[in-house]
Amino acid sequence: MRSIAVIGLGNFGSTVAKELTQRGAHVIAVDKNKDRVEELKDSVSYAVVLNSVDESALKSAGIQDVDVALVCIGEDIEGNLLTTLLLKKIGVNKVWARATSPIQGEILKTMEVDEIIGLEEEMGKIVARSLISSAVTKHIPLSPGHSIAEINIPECFIGKTIREIDPRKKFSVNVVAVKKRKPEINKQGERVFLEVTESCPSPDLPLGAEDAFLIVGKDEDIERFLHACKAV
Repeated sequence: MRSIAVIGLGNFGSTVAKELTQRGAHVIAVDKNKDRVEELKDSVSYAVVLNSVDESALKSAGIQDVDVALVCIGEDIEGNLLTTLLLKKIGVNKVWARATSPIQGEILKTMEVDEIIGLEEEMGKIVARSLISSAVTKHIPLSPGHSIAEINIPECFIGKTIREIDPRKKFSVNVVAVKKRKPEINKQGERVFLEVTESCPSPDLPLGAEDAFLIVGKDEDIERFLHACKAV
């Protein structure tokens, strides 16, 4: 079981702490605000009120022994940076930190943290992509220039199979799953769609008008795939 410290229990930090706990991690949730800790204490493994810029307080909570410490402090930039510095100093194995501005991100880079979470920047990219193309239903950046995206099946591919489309050869993207929406009648007599995800889908799986692809690849290749019908 992975042990993870989440420091800073605002909306972002508390959501991460709950999700990690639900996924089986041992989570130590930390905040100097007593009300935030009290609210979260029954949803995580251990919740503690402490000042994260106090080195002795961090050690007393056993933070130095976690696998990963995640600094989610948002508004207090000084507290964010000092907490990150102390976590590195006390020997935490891996440190992830949230950056709310480009300058803060640059400072965190000099501290050699393992991962910088540019939350606002990444959300901006996701929103922009969703606005540009209605075909993109979900978009998650993986690394600079690479993403995983859920897109509605392009019209020209309806009725074809993945083998016929050959997305890897023709567009340099990989289909990792297909979401198929199967119609059924509910108890109220209404026609609804049941969503079934086909992981590692068969290359001979026929594609329907209500289906969606989950694809991974370079951003420019995903963009080419989105506009495949225009090139046909």
